Amino acid sequence: MPEDEVRIDVRITQAEALLREVGADDLAHPGGTLLAHLRRVRSRLADWGARPGLQLAGLCHAFYGTDGFPSALLPLDRRTELVDVIGREAEAIVYFYASCDREASYPVLAEPNSLFRDRFTGSVQIPAPAMLRDFADLTAANELDLADHDPAFRERWGPDLLALFTRFRPLLSGAAWDDCQRVLVAA
Repeated sequence: MPEDEVRIDVRITQAEALLREVGADDLAHPGGTLLAHLRRVRSRLADWGARPGLQLAGLCHAFYGTDGFPSALLPLDRRTELVDVIGREAEAIVYFYASCDREASYPVLAEPNSLFRDRFTGSVQIPAPAMLRDFADLTAANELDLADHDPAFRERWGPDLLALFTRFRPLLSGAAWDDCQRVLVAA
């Protein structure tokens, strides 16, 4: 097995151990538990050909809570613990994802030089294009998993998600966009 694959397997194992330690396998979530959802998000990103750092971020995206899932598994003052487990790149994606003020950021995110508001600090920045692409694919993987496992969620939010991902289209990978259409077009 190539070294990179061993490394991600080890990091996945360590991340899942930390997720179990903080109770992710006991939290109910559409399709089972939060841990099951997080595993599916990582798997979906892997299926799309995402690099290891983004896959690990997909597995860990709920650690700091989100604008739509306020329950944090780990407080922000313990970010270094997550860095130690999944690496600096993946943790930076997790923080960026968790920090998104959706109301302020979603409407303009795919526009050139769009502003991104951090819900934790209130600061505003123009993110790097690579971070925006990672954010878009992670957002799609997360929401598509919910739509796949909760018909009521898909019925209620499917049209809005399709509109969101249509706006995000310039940021989404081809595989993510294809999956968005597969899951949401009939919604």
